[in-house]
Amino acid sequence: MPDHKNAKSWIAAHPSVKTVQAGAYDISGQLRGKRMPIKNLEKVLAGQVRMPVSLAVTDVWGNDVEDNALVFETGDGDGICVPTQQGVVLNNLGQEPSAFVQLMFANEDGSPFLADPRQALKHVVDRFAQKGLTVVVATELEFYLTDPEADFPTSQISGRVSDRYATVAMDELDHFEPILNDIYRHCEEQGVPADAAISENGTGQFEINLMHVADPLRAADDAMAFKRIVRAVAHSHNKRATFMAKPYGDRSGSGLHVHFSILDADGNNVFANETDEGSDVLRHAVGGLIAAMPESMAIFAPHLNSFRRFAAMSHAPSAVAWGYENRTVAVRIPGGPDAARRIEHRVSGADANPYLVLATVLGAALHGIEQKVEPPAPTNGDGYDPNLPQLPKIWELAVDAFERGDLISEMFDAVLITSFAKAKRQEMAKFAGVVGEFERQTYWDCA
Repeated sequence: MPDHKNAKSWIAAHPSVKTVQAGAYDISGQLRGKRMPIKNLEKVLAGQVRMPVSLAVTDVWGNDVEDNALVFETGDGDGICVPTQQGVVLNNLGQEPSAFVQLMFANEDGSPFLADPRQALKHVVDRFAQKGLTVVVATELEFYLTDPEADFPTSQISGRVSDRYATVAMDELDHFEPILNDIYRHCEEQGVPADAAISENGTGQFEINLMHVADPLRAADDAMAFKRIVRAVAHSHNKRATFMAKPYGDRSGSGLHVHFSILDADGNNVFANETDEGSDVLRHAVGGLIAAMPESMAIFAPHLNSFRRFAAMSHAPSAVAWGYENRTVAVRIPGGPDAARRIEHRVSGADANPYLVLATVLGAALHGIEQKVEPPAPTNGDGYDPNLPQLPKIWELAVDAFERGDLISEMFDAVLITSFAKAKRQEMAKFAGVVGEFERQTYWDCA
């Protein structure tokens, strides 16, 4: 935990900063917290901020989950808000600079509140550490840049409407150079290791890779910070950024791809064995990922819109399958040098919570390693083959599978599982009560 004694020196070094923002991320990846005068920074770093623990498990709109025991049966009690190890971050995204401190929820006795997504990931990471293992993680996040009042983005250089597919097109990057440059600048200021940018398959769609770090918590923190940066920078350029899984029905969805390898106590990659196939440990990790995938889908696709991304030939996986150098499957083993042998998990949408995604992916891999789970044969060629076991494609069924999943119960605390499932069902009920304009137009006269 950051040393609260450094608060005064930080304030002295940043005399223009008048406010501190302190918050924790909930199960939907939304930041819940407080904005305070900078004089409260020492209090924040000392873990003296308190908020209701139910904030960690609200629905996607920030509403309390009505039948959640954390709210009514227990009186909606406060938890201790513990700062993460990253300490104070200078945030220049607003009209004026501010200090930002990320928090996690803890119980009154100081123990981790395991329905907090970051604490849930920390619990999984600690299990690796107990075995002398370190997980190295990188994420790839896709997003769309659009104009506030248009269906398609317009070039910042020419002003033209960007209405064409632009798969890995250098020209498309050039047309959005000012906003991309600002994204990189703010990432550097906040210590987010942004790497290569590419123009993805959809109009105005981009992917920026975050570099590998030997700390899954840091990788998830970086992904969350990256999302905030992209949205704020887009707004400053009179654009809107979205990490929706499928903002356009006829264009590519946006994913959150996870690359990871595992190091032993001597720093050796346990997935490597001087062959292209990789080690037994790699194979067993894949076995765990495949075994857990059906009951993990609610984490990888947590929203109504998420499931629109999973369609055949849509650059998103549709089957519970894996393979070598195969981008049509859910779990890919990339090629390359032996030292870089790794697993790429390609299921999650960009709308998923990175803490819960990493906790699920790493928890499933650890299960496979511990139990020596053998995966099915790798898929060569078309991963969209309908004869392969299919990923769940219905939101309700995915939540049901998550709630009763045996492997999920190994990874997550019962409070998180129950709270997550209840939050999703509350969201389903609200969506079920909304009739859209297209639905009315279709059935108004013909039904």
